[in-house]
Amino acid sequence: MAAPKKDAPRHTEIRNAKVMRDFFVDERFEAGIQLRGTEVKSIRGGQAQISDAFGRCEKNEVWMHNAHIDPYAFGNLQNHDPRRPRKLLLHAHQIRKIDMALKAGGRALVPLRMYFKEALVKVEIGLCTGKKLYDKRADLKEKVEMREAKKAFKFRR
Repeated sequence: MAAPKKDAPRHTEIRNAKVMRDFFVDERFEAGIQLRGTEVKSIRGGQAQISDAFGRCEKNEVWMHNAHIDPYAFGNLQNHDPRRPRKLLLHAHQIRKIDMALKAGGRALVPLRMYFKEALVKVEIGLCTGKKLYDKRADLKEKVEMREAKKAFKFRR
């Protein structure tokens, strides 16, 4: 019998829970993110929040604004600013595609989740269109119907 691993995986993924409620995700991209050392340690500890974050294209670069990464508890005077804009690392053709979609209007660039891929921090971003109020109501109605159907099916067993 093998011994359990000593280092259990810590917080390896930070999700944006509001995205699926407020947006239709049209297209997804995996991007690297330019971070400082203490930011990586904070993310590894699960001390980040991307629920209010958004992306912008500026001078053929994609930036993530308003993402909050707590200052590292054991850091020093060179700790990072929690809400500073962070550069997303994408291929040039992906940046052009995102830039054209944002300039056309009606879409937003929203981070969906932040996770570790081996030792690197990756951000999954999506080109999204906003949901109308009636779309949100339809989603809630569908969830309630599915829950009731599962409950009825479970009762029949």
